[in-house]
Amino acid sequence: MNGRIPIFTVQDEKYRADSCRPLEQAANADEINLHAVAHGHYPGLRLSKNVLPGLKTIGFWDAPKQQKWRLDWHQNEGVEICLLERGHLDFAIEGQDFQLQPLDLTITRPWQRHRLGDPTIGPGRLHWMIIDLGVRRPHQSWVWPKWIILAPRDLEELTTLLRQNEHPVWQSAEAVGKCFARIARKIEQGTQSERVDVSWIQLLINELLMHVLELLRSRHVQKDASLAETQRTVELFLEDLRSDHLSLANEWTLRSMAAECGLGVTQFTEYCRTLTNATPVQHMNRLRLEAAAELLSQQPHLTNVQLAEQFGFSSPQYFATVFRRHYGYPPQQHASQVLE
Repeated sequence: MNGRIPIFTVQDEKYRADSCRPLEQAANADEINLHAVAHGHYPGLRLSKNVLPGLKTIGFWDAPKQQKWRLDWHQNEGVEICLLERGHLDFAIEGQDFQLQPLDLTITRPWQRHRLGDPTIGPGRLHWMIIDLGVRRPHQSWVWPKWIILAPRDLEELTTLLRQNEHPVWQSAEAVGKCFARIARKIEQGTQSERVDVSWIQLLINELLMHVLELLRSRHVQKDASLAETQRTVELFLEDLRSDHLSLANEWTLRSMAAECGLGVTQFTEYCRTLTNATPVQHMNRLRLEAAAELLSQQPHLTNVQLAEQFGFSSPQYFATVFRRHYGYPPQQHASQVLE
């Protein structure tokens, strides 16, 4: 394994970029057939720094039998395009679960956490490609590598279609599958001889992107410009806060919340008010109180000390005060109602 694996932090929970380490271990144990070319920390034949810059990894695996591993929750450094050629594969992304069928295409953006396998990877053949476009949040501008040679109009259309929809799975991507299969043959030849035909790989990646564009065109994608706006970045941050109770104990400040979204304090506050009708600090305290009340309903014997510590309140007394102010009664009364 070469290079340091990038870490994505979402609240206090950390997600590694997809290193494919379980895949690499399975390949080393001859449990799976793996062929790939890559930069950085990804497994496969190493590409020189100046060869296809921005291409993080492209390749395929062929699993002849049920595996003992999966690729757990992670985010990518770029846009990932995968295609299942054969078999079936469990795929989950941001609360949605899919069982991929042959010729299903998946598209994930850098801010989308996803997982392959549940609980393990089944027999099948999967192709993938990750291209770093210099973005980590929805509102940032996409910059394609210079070796992507689609006509400017086509590239602009592809970028818009990918940015303004977050649909993760597209069925019957036959043309994309055929192109991935051609790429796989070139990669397999290159990894066996340790000399990859870069010109062919570059040409076929451009062809692959055109097939993805034509697929999206043919499906009449419903674009939503708000998915590529700054407000979407703030919305995703607030959704993560609500769904991840552990993050609420963090010592969040207005500045650190704004920085998490890549925004200034004033802009972040305005978007937060629009989405929640509250300041960021008010909304944070509301989420903490709701989470504390939910946990207290499940574990009514918890003390104010335990709840204050778990949800980031400065003291048990302050927690009790704001809880009463929010719900109209003290935490102990909420607990006693559960016990009755």
